[in-house]
Amino acid sequence: MESTRREFMKNSTLAGIGSALLPILVRGQNNNVQPAPMMPEPSFIRTNGINMAVYEKGEGPAVVFCHGWPELAFSWRSQIDAVAAAGFHAIAPDQRGFGLSEAPEDSMQYDLGIFCDDLLGIMDAKGIEKAVFVGHDWGGAVVWAMPRLHPNRCLGVIGLNTAASRPPNLAPVEDSEPSLIIQSPRYYFATFQQPGYAEEILEANVRKTFDFILSRGGIWDKEAFAKIPADSDERRMDLLAMLQRETPPGDPFMPEEVMAYFTETYEATGFTGGLNWYRAASRIGTVMANAQARIEVPSLYIGAENDVILPPSSADGMEDFITDFEDYTVMDSGHWTQQEKPEEVNRVIINWLNRKFA
Repeated sequence: MESTRREFMKNSTLAGIGSALLPILVRGQNNNVQPAPMMPEPSFIRTNGINMAVYEKGEGPAVVFCHGWPELAFSWRSQIDAVAAAGFHAIAPDQRGFGLSEAPEDSMQYDLGIFCDDLLGIMDAKGIEKAVFVGHDWGGAVVWAMPRLHPNRCLGVIGLNTAASRPPNLAPVEDSEPSLIIQSPRYYFATFQQPGYAEEILEANVRKTFDFILSRGGIWDKEAFAKIPADSDERRMDLLAMLQRETPPGDPFMPEEVMAYFTETYEATGFTGGLNWYRAASRIGTVMANAQARIEVPSLYIGAENDVILPPSSADGMEDFITDFEDYTVMDSGHWTQQEKPEEVNRVIINWLNRKFA
């Protein structure tokens, strides 16, 4: 059955579209979204029922980069060139629901199994049997699922900020650092569930949204965060409430060209596609129910000191179910680690890739 599905994907692939057709596809696909600057020209691949935009560069073992929310393949702009120059085939798609890729309206078309199948279709289209998967934020959840759902397609895994979930057959980790976030109905994950509600707030001023979310300091300063009152929007991680302030916390740190591209893209696409990842999260348990518990491929976790939502302590105990596990913490970095500390992240990734797969 698996081989039949992959063969169908190969036969239905739309790959290698010529540059002359690219503007037409871009305009027809997602409201005049433009290809990302500072990136190779994208191609479009028909995979798992949708067209996905894929940026790639280099030759050698395949390394597939999976972004999170509210990011894009563009979030890996500093890694594509560096990893390709190190002798690897770097691949970064706009994932389902984001950027130039299609965004099905039905939230049932978004879950971990579907996201993994999207990646298999890209690999099949390019004749790639196995790859290293690198994921940040939601992309991290996808890449940690790959060796459990499709171990025969994985060379290795790098989780950036996102740790692998602990198998249910193992006891909880003892003495792990407690979260600084005070759980409440206003936690951003909960406020993202109602269709239309988060969109109205996030889309009211898209540039303001990205100036707040893609920032450092503010909610991405662990020491300062711990001192904020427990009943505050910050400690409850109520992103939508903080965004509606005249001046949300945090300091934008990315160049104007970068912020402009995120803003222009989301002004065209809206936020629903990415929010559907949250709205389908309740199906993760079902998707992973029969997945392989142990991860047998080389694996690396890269944490960030000031990531309050996904702290380095979330990786405690991963060695209990991963045969070949390493971890590293990027100091003085918030959640947007590969964009905030690109040189350090590149050094750690390439060093690990060279040791394991060169």
